[in-house]
Amino acid sequence: MGSWMEQELSGCSFADKRLGDRFGVLMQQLSEGIGRTIPLACGDWANTKAAYRFLDNDRVSEREILAGHFQATQERFAAVDGPILVLHDTTEFSFTRENTQAVGLTRKVASGHKDKDGRPRMHTMCGILMHSSLAVTTDGLPLGLAGIKLWTRKKFKGTNALAGRGLDGAKHTVNATRIPIEEKESIRWLENVRQSTANLGDATRCVHIGDRESDIYELFCECESLGTNFVFRTCVDRRAEDGEQTVDEMMDEQCVKGVHRIEVMDDKGNPSIAVLEIKYHKMTVCPPIGKEKRYGNLELTVIHATERGTPKDRKPIEWKLITNLPVTCKADAIEKLAWYALRWKIEMFHKILKSGCRAEDSKLRTAERLANLIAMMCILAWRVLWLTMLNRVSGDLPAKLVFTDIEMKLLEHLVPTRSGSRKKTVGRFLTLLARLGGYLNRKQDLPPGNMVLWRGMSRLTDIHLGYCLAKDVGN
Repeated sequence: MGSWMEQELSGCSFADKRLGDRFGVLMQQLSEGIGRTIPLACGDWANTKAAYRFLDNDRVSEREILAGHFQATQERFAAVDGPILVLHDTTEFSFTRENTQAVGLTRKVASGHKDKDGRPRMHTMCGILMHSSLAVTTDGLPLGLAGIKLWTRKKFKGTNALAGRGLDGAKHTVNATRIPIEEKESIRWLENVRQSTANLGDATRCVHIGDRESDIYELFCECESLGTNFVFRTCVDRRAEDGEQTVDEMMDEQCVKGVHRIEVMDDKGNPSIAVLEIKYHKMTVCPPIGKEKRYGNLELTVIHATERGTPKDRKPIEWKLITNLPVTCKADAIEKLAWYALRWKIEMFHKILKSGCRAEDSKLRTAERLANLIAMMCILAWRVLWLTMLNRVSGDLPAKLVFTDIEMKLLEHLVPTRSGSRKKTVGRFLTLLARLGGYLNRKQDLPPGNMVLWRGMSRLTDIHLGYCLAKDVGN
């Protein structure tokens, strides 16, 4: 087992030592064949059957599987200084199953066919939803997962489910703001903030980041009660001050307090410069009507960043952020915008899970088995993302922190290099690994991404195995 995996799994504790041993073997097999099916990764029927039994064991859950990784994340968190961003997002894993009840329903989508009346036929999707919380430094280096929640949507308790019909048969609408947060799927945001803050162990250093789905007043109050910080993107025009004004009305009265230029990409990948006009103002934000008895007012700062003009090949930037952190100058506002801009890294993490680890290709038949497998893949997906960002953030570190001597020897032998620096740095050997996965390394190319890295890792593993077998045969 590699040294990095020993660190990630050392904090795991299972009800039976044999389960822990099997977990270590299965993780090693999956890491050596990222994206492969369980039978292909395990290699034979005995190991495949053992893997299926492990995933189906009632004494195994994502909590036990990720306990060691959460501990390792906390250790990395404690080893660095300054604020740490905790990125939150939800993703959906869709599967095709005959027995949809065994996995759980998620939603209905149009199948592309129409019925005899010309209406689109609806197809029921089954799958698992995951809300993950990823800890990253302000430079963008992922330290690991700090929280995770996996669930199935057996019965959606939204406004449609709670709405009723009167005596006249008309459907009665329900005000979503009057539904307790505990009866809505949005409770996952509060649960993950609690879990991630507790796992990291220092609430004051955590800054929770979320997109417009995180614009939940109960979530703001939860962060305040935990003593932790947040920067969320807002979409609701809430009541402010005495309740007679709204947030947008108050922000319209503010003057532009700064201009900031950033480089952005259009839909075709072409770079351009966007000029953002920045406003920020601290105000009293009121709870939704109907929840004043349970939640009080909050003193929060709202930041608006609006792009000047109308770009041709993309939508104009318009960010509305809300935070409980102090914003007293233009530099503070720009800092919070930069932190929110790092939120896309959790989307990259989810992309690695689906495209690299191929989590949605699994043929496991129950939600419990799939949840255990996805939890294991989360550790592998984090590793790929960590390598990708380590190359960009700390490429001058010694290569021995990531690669073994044999791996470095194989990479130098397999990948032709130009004459020049041969320093044994992380950046140089990660570039060699990416080239093994198809990266061209031209002058105009961006740093290697996660796709070429996981392809390179898979090829290097196969070559390493062949090297070891050839060495044994030679002896």
